[in-house]
Amino acid sequence: MKKWLYIFCIIPSLIIAQHKLSGTFSPASEFTYAFLYEATPTSVNYNNQVQVKPDGTFEIKLDESIKKGIYKIVYAVPPEDNNFEIFYEGNEDVELQFDLEKGLSFTSSKSNLLWTSYSEAISKINAKISAYYTNNQQNEAQLLELFQQLKSTQDSYEKQSVGTIAHAFITSNRLYIPETAEDVQTYSQNIIKHYFDNIDFSNRWIQSSDYITDRIVAYVFAMPSDDDYYKSAIDETVAAIGNNQIIKLTILQELWQNMIQNDFSEVAHYISDTYLLELAKQQNNELLVETLMSFKKTAVGIQAPNFNITTKQSLYDLNSHNNYVLIFWSSSCGHCLDELPILKSIIVEYPNYKVIAFGIEDETENWKNVIINYPEFIHVIGLKKWDNPVVEDYGIQGTPSYFILDMDKTIMAKPDDVEELKAFLKKN
Repeated sequence: MKKWLYIFCIIPSLIIAQHKLSGTFSPASEFTYAFLYEATPTSVNYNNQVQVKPDGTFEIKLDESIKKGIYKIVYAVPPEDNNFEIFYEGNEDVELQFDLEKGLSFTSSKSNLLWTSYSEAISKINAKISAYYTNNQQNEAQLLELFQQLKSTQDSYEKQSVGTIAHAFITSNRLYIPETAEDVQTYSQNIIKHYFDNIDFSNRWIQSSDYITDRIVAYVFAMPSDDDYYKSAIDETVAAIGNNQIIKLTILQELWQNMIQNDFSEVAHYISDTYLLELAKQQNNELLVETLMSFKKTAVGIQAPNFNITTKQSLYDLNSHNNYVLIFWSSSCGHCLDELPILKSIIVEYPNYKVIAFGIEDETENWKNVIINYPEFIHVIGLKKWDNPVVEDYGIQGTPSYFILDMDKTIMAKPDDVEELKAFLKKN
């Protein structure tokens, strides 16, 4: 995951623009600002911003400080989810259209037009090849013709793109192309076997783009599978990347997060223990080290870290119920104050569950005023807010945060919100 750098105070400059980045957003009513960021192998750095006009059009001046490279246009928050990439060659205007439904297209800029046209052409041919195999066709001459189309299209765009940023992506995107007819199993195996053959992990533009991460995530999650398959795919990915520690860290962190989101906790532990934690330490990424260590302590299937409920009783001492819902909340968190009454109404339907409400606070007064409304909860206060050692042990980065524990205080689930909690309780 790349690091986003924000600048809140912008000092205008009087540099004369050489080129411009302009375009149209649609539907216009959904867009307010367009932010320009430069993407590098290690960061995404702010450059400029403009207000989108009522008709959806915008224009960003590209002065001499805007060098050739990979750039991102951010159009909403969170920025990591609401952006698209462009290539800037440093010597041309870039004109585009971005539609929330139809996606991104370009009307000028050779490099961007080549990459877009290439992607569409290759996608169409691959769709025909997929249809051939799906329909169990037996016409080898037709299949060979499709493979030849794939090769000639790939060769043509590689030749056309020489000297542009797009060339690095087009050549890296070259997949296995058979010289003879192959059955679907052989063809699929060869695509996997040669998947990394042409990716240039050392190329600066490739390193700066989301392309490489997207390609590898697609490779690892090519098909629903088990833990052993994913571990093997990750090993192969690491071997293919080689000694590029920066790219390896970025990709492994992305895969680690994907495994967590898809409930493959064992694979997430494997990534961390085998590769990622050591890489984070080597690169002095203290935040990532802390995040990984917190995950190790609070992953599903792990016994939750112990803490004192009172001076005489700890979490591990509780034995009155079969299960517990541990919620980290704060009296200064409006969202928490909205969810606590919902949690109260839900939990009465599940007498085998007891709520432990851990208040993350700077002081006690507001906390005391809130907890009187929830006498059925077990209440704990954690002063020093985010610096509280229990908060750090559990890796809490936002409130409310939920953990469902069994009688032994093993973590059964980590719902994202009260609705996920409700769904878990209903299912179990």
